[in-house]
Amino acid sequence: MAEHKDITYKIYKPYGMLSQFRSNDAKESRKKRFLGELYKFPKGIMPVGRLDEKSEGLLLLTTNGKWSDAINRSGIEKEYFAQLDGEISEEAIEKLKEGIEIGFSGKKYTTKPCFVKRVLHEPDFETPNTAIRLGRHRPNSWISITITEGKFRQVRKMTAAVGFPTLRLIRVRIADVHLEQMKPGEAALVKKSALLTIHSSTKENY
Repeated sequence: MAEHKDITYKIYKPYGMLSQFRSNDAKESRKKRFLGELYKFPKGIMPVGRLDEKSEGLLLLTTNGKWSDAINRSGIEKEYFAQLDGEISEEAIEKLKEGIEIGFSGKKYTTKPCFVKRVLHEPDFETPNTAIRLGRHRPNSWISITITEGKFRQVRKMTAAVGFPTLRLIRVRIADVHLEQMKPGEAALVKKSALLTIHSSTKENY
């Protein structure tokens, strides 16, 4: 059997960068930041899913296009740390866990049950981008939220729906691949052993 030569990287996508390598829009190409500035990635690599421009953290890149498409439909766990505007209540946490109604593509959508817990001590992340308005004169709080779906801006919409808008959002885990101690803009190869859960979920060999 031929050996697979596909390569997977993990990166810490910085705040203010698009989860893509280029744009067909000339104005966007001039004004936005793209993944290619972070590292000299191999030809044919592509992002697996995305993080919106104002979110940061773990993003996978792969040369396996078939796997990239499958992972977005596989229902694997994705964990985020969200810094919220206000001290989130236990009632709001329970609503997030059970599923909350949000807007998606002009329609109402109820999110699937998920895992949510309050983070009691401020996480040891890099200093936030100065463009993030944290409202230092107001109380805020952190939660860990693990979802198995990935609607556009889903976590932000969920926390806003329970009255606690997200100020800063960092993805820290996709299945068994962790952000660990990476800093914004860093890239690293992912060992195949860390991808086993993902490949099992997508039923793709690797």
